[in-house]
Amino acid sequence: MDFFKPSHTLTHRAVMTMLAAAIEKADDLGQPQCIVIVDRSGETLGEIRMDGAKYLSRKSALAKARTAASIGAPTPSIPEQVRAGIAAATSGEVTGLPGGLPVVFQGDIAGAVGVGSGSGEQDIAVANAALSAIGVETF
Repeated sequence: MDFFKPSHTLTHRAVMTMLAAAIEKADDLGQPQCIVIVDRSGETLGEIRMDGAKYLSRKSALAKARTAASIGAPTPSIPEQVRAGIAAATSGEVTGLPGGLPVVFQGDIAGAVGVGSGSGEQDIAVANAALSAIGVETF
């Protein structure tokens, strides 16, 4: 019987590398961001609200990261027709807003990144920069 399975975990070095790359991308775009990185269970490993980022965007960035970790896919993959219902049922903990991307390593969900405070396109670009920095698939 198999009672255990191997899994991958983000290290603190990975988190710091992701944050640095995301900050650099946000600076390049001229859009301060809230950036949150979570483990596979949605627990926060690291976060920052850049100078000038909307402080309420921290909450959406966390929801984006947790959603992406939970579903193992980018947040916009939640069908439009169920987004409002899921958001209401989870008190805003689950969102279909763009900017949440899973960290997938060797087919395993190791965590996720959530970004908020810019446009959807900017949020996704910053999240992808974080993923690129640690050499995993981007979206």
